[in-house]
Amino acid sequence: MRWKCTVAYDGTGFHGWQSQPSGNTIQDILEKRLKTLFSQPIRIHGSGRTDSGVHAKGQVYHFDGQWENPYTDLLNALRSGLPESIQVTAVRPVSDDFHARFSARGKRYVYRLYEGYAPPMETRYYWSLGRRKLDINLMNETATRFLGKHDFSAFGAEGGDSSPQSPIKDLRRLQLTRKGRHIRITTEASGYLYKMVRSLVGALVDVGVGRLPPGELHRILISRQRTALVVTAPARGLCLEKVFY
Repeated sequence: MRWKCTVAYDGTGFHGWQSQPSGNTIQDILEKRLKTLFSQPIRIHGSGRTDSGVHAKGQVYHFDGQWENPYTDLLNALRSGLPESIQVTAVRPVSDDFHARFSARGKRYVYRLYEGYAPPMETRYYWSLGRRKLDINLMNETATRFLGKHDFSAFGAEGGDSSPQSPIKDLRRLQLTRKGRHIRITTEASGYLYKMVRSLVGALVDVGVGRLPPGELHRILISRQRTALVVTAPARGLCLEKVFY
């Protein structure tokens, strides 16, 4: 039987999603719990990797395993053996041709900024901008230039998934909203290159503070070459909100 699972986690203190020798990753902890439940090693396959410190509300993974009881019992069994910072929120059986990564049609990420110094209970989930002030209107105007299908090589990074993938992505949404000092950057796309969201955020922030002119950012995009002008935003502000199928 194949199972589709949705998991939320606070990425603080973990070495990202993908299994590592240290064992301190989301994948390692989930697989350890499954091994206990099924009395054998179980390999899981995620929709994609999140870096160290990145959070998720709707990460998806699948695994194969024979479970004779109602799948609601499987959900409860998974939840009971995980740390508080990791919570499986949904489990359901799917067809054998479902794949958490290859069946996905898109993802939504949200990046959170705090204009000023975030309160202590929020610092794990926001990039505090300190004294910097953002021109949200200019950032939104600049963001529209990235919508549609483009080669985003200039906003990718070395590393990440070792399997080859096309740098051409369909960016369907890139929008900033503000509520007081809290600023959200919501992005949806067919897929993302390694560190692409954080690179887009870092570049937009530099536009918002007047460090980069919007035209320069567009020039970087069409150059398809990574440059030191593109700064990668900190991991803690990023959250994988939803995977679309």
